[in-house]
Amino acid sequence: MARAIERIERDIAALKEAIRAIATELQSAYASYLNTLGLAVRKQLILASYHLCTQGYPENFLHLSLNQRQQLQQAIRKLGQVASEQLLTCIKNEEVGEDGRDLGDGQDGEVTSSSPVMLGTSTPEPLTLDTSNPIELAKWQHNLEEVTQEILKKLSHDANLLLQKAGVLPKKLPEPILAAAAAAASEASAEVMPGPPNLLNLVIEIENEQQSEDSELTQIMAINLRLGEIEFADVTLSSERRQIRSILVQINKLGREYQKKHRERAIAEAEAAWRASWFE
Repeated sequence: MARAIERIERDIAALKEAIRAIATELQSAYASYLNTLGLAVRKQLILASYHLCTQGYPENFLHLSLNQRQQLQQAIRKLGQVASEQLLTCIKNEEVGEDGRDLGDGQDGEVTSSSPVMLGTSTPEPLTLDTSNPIELAKWQHNLEEVTQEILKKLSHDANLLLQKAGVLPKKLPEPILAAAAAAASEASAEVMPGPPNLLNLVIEIENEQQSEDSELTQIMAINLRLGEIEFADVTLSSERRQIRSILVQINKLGREYQKKHRERAIAEAEAAWRASWFE
């Protein structure tokens, strides 16, 4: 029985070493993926903003002066740059940038180029905690994906606020509608219409404040960066996502074997303990 336990211990040690090696591979794959994603996000944010200003609300954009348009474009680029840096911060386990300032410190129709993306989420735990434990590794990976989605959601929301303060998005749109648009949902009854990628085209029903029984249908377009659409538009990014999926398949396989061996060890140890304590 002692030899059986020793054999299982050797098997577990070998599995830990294999998991540790593939965990390093996963970290490297995510570092490359998040770097590529940051570049793709900046590009898609600009494309979505361009479409919204030129085809969604062209009249409102034309009402801006040349200086206001340039300020808006610079602020949009800044938002994309900050989000790109935050995506890389996720893998480095550094503090995500936080700032108490609102987006755009200017008056109506004016925006600032230093507007930050404000996040209230923590970065995932470092991969160096216990890379030989597949359960901890799975939690780290899941948390990393959640933080990535949160960055995209907050970036969409902040970009919409920026466009609204600049006077492109209608100012009558309430904050809950903009927040809901970034989450691909609306607190009001809404119908999602087909349209360009990373833009949410909604027909919403807003109740009349004077007459509660009456309501009006309003069509709005807002930025809504979606990870699936960003990956679809970038060949390199989609290839790196496939690589991550392939690594996760290997980790899941090793994880199942890891749990199986721990179960075998527990049974073997319990049997040995039974025999050691049994007497006639």
